[in-house]
Amino acid sequence: MDMSGKDTNIEAKEGSDNHDTFTSKLEELTQANETIDENKLYLDVVGGANRNGTYGLGSEAFIIASPNNDAEKDAPDNLSLAGDGFDTVVKAKQAVQAQCPGIAGGPAYNVELGRRIGLISQASRVSGNLPEPDFNLIQLNTMFAKNNLSQTDMIALSGCHTLGFSHCSRFANRIYSFSPSNPVDPTLDPSYAQQLMQECPQNVDPQIAINMDPVTPQTFDNVYFQNLVGGKGLFTSDQVLFTDPASQSTVTDFAKNTGDFNGAFITAMTKLGRVGVKTGSQGEIRRDCTAFNS
Repeated sequence: MDMSGKDTNIEAKEGSDNHDTFTSKLEELTQANETIDENKLYLDVVGGANRNGTYGLGSEAFIIASPNNDAEKDAPDNLSLAGDGFDTVVKAKQAVQAQCPGIAGGPAYNVELGRRIGLISQASRVSGNLPEPDFNLIQLNTMFAKNNLSQTDMIALSGCHTLGFSHCSRFANRIYSFSPSNPVDPTLDPSYAQQLMQECPQNVDPQIAINMDPVTPQTFDNVYFQNLVGGKGLFTSDQVLFTDPASQSTVTDFAKNTGDFNGAFITAMTKLGRVGVKTGSQGEIRRDCTAFNS
């Protein structure tokens, strides 16, 4: 394959020499661009994948921008996706597009490449396709099962919460109005509850957001699961993974064994990447991540 883009009809099929060359070239293009922050690229590709593909939206549009502010990225559940992360992905796409017009690329970790992007991106399609922060285990499993993802897959993908942040309104009920007898969720570590109250006082500015992982917020690791064991899950839907006996053993395993978590995460991400794959006229290879081709 001519990576100058002269022969864009040749597909880089996985396992072929073309695929290996293609993947290597993508890494060179993105790493050579000094304007691309690879940390933000990794964080938001993982975070965006966890939100976008997992919960029924499939390989739909790249949470694309809209002049009417009604695209997927504008839905309330997606407001905590970092804006500079979107810019980073756009810069990466532009670097690849300049050398390989019409070619679909992939991030710097091992994914199945060549995915076409869907032709629909609407904020109205997000509601009901993302897990809510107060979901219990049954609700989580039911939502993920719709896309043939197991409980272990769901727990592993929840590990994406080792990165990113959340607005205070998404968990305020856990520290101020959990129940009439317990204003503070009793499954929360008391010191962590106090920390959350300091960071998110009542009537706080709605734009304020805090790290989802209070220990290693900028590192993709298994500390998220260690936090759950210690009562430091930010959302009810996080903490329930440990408090529910049906999922506790998996959380404990991931908290103790980085290798087990990483292996399960790779498996889950691969399965996630196969949800709702577009072919032919169902999708397109986006020239500009912020707009449809036509």
